[in-house]
Amino acid sequence: MTSPRTRLHVPHRTEEGMNTAEYAVGTVGACGFATILYKLLTSEFGQDLLSSVFDKVLTLLPF
Repeated sequence: MTSPRTRLHVPHRTEEGMNTAEYAVGTVGACGFATILYKLLTSEFGQDLLSSVFDKVLTLLPF
């Protein structure tokens, strides 16, 4: 029978490598967002959207 004071030895775990994993997830997320944004802005809808935004901005300018 073991005494209540006896504990199993659990090795100390560090979080080394977590920064690398977080950077990897962030990089994959950024690449996915960039791909979606690229596809949107190179589509016909995106071109029309950009054109209308620039036209409205130019009408707001005083010159």
